[in-house]
Amino acid sequence: MTWGWVQAFMANVKKPNLAALACLMYLTGARISQALAVQWSDVDFQARKVFIRATRKGDNDRWAHMPSELLVALANISGERQGPVFGFKSRGNCRTQWNGAIRRAGIKHLSYHACRHGFATGLLDQGVSPITVAKRGGWKSARHVFETYGHDVAEESVTDLLTGTKETREERKRNVAN
Repeated sequence: MTWGWVQAFMANVKKPNLAALACLMYLTGARISQALAVQWSDVDFQARKVFIRATRKGDNDRWAHMPSELLVALANISGERQGPVFGFKSRGNCRTQWNGAIRRAGIKHLSYHACRHGFATGLLDQGVSPITVAKRGGWKSARHVFETYGHDVAEESVTDLLTGTKETREERKRNVAN
């Protein structure tokens, strides 16, 4: 999953709560169960943070940063700012709407969990350390993040990055974007 996929998805939902749900999962690494558990009292617009509750044994509660795109997506949800943010009782309760948005957008069918994968892979591809990715996404171990979401860079010339020249940095950015 990529940010482009999430944007196409968000543009094709019928209700802003589903757009915000996908945005939150992708930009915080939250699992669907964690995202559906978010209450309006867990959202701090001023501090740009959202409280993500542990929903699996052994997980820890955490505060996640909210990028501007997530702030806007949450602000677009109308209604009272009480109770659950997204209004879905379970993952199955929003599956039909999720699949409909994918169909309307004409994008590859991806599961809720792909948002979490996209969070990790996207940050690793941008050069963020597995330790930071694990901490921000609520994984227990950086090793798990590295082994599951780390990918080999295909081009042999990747070692040119060691010289730190502008040309090699620009070339690397282009290759990561593709």
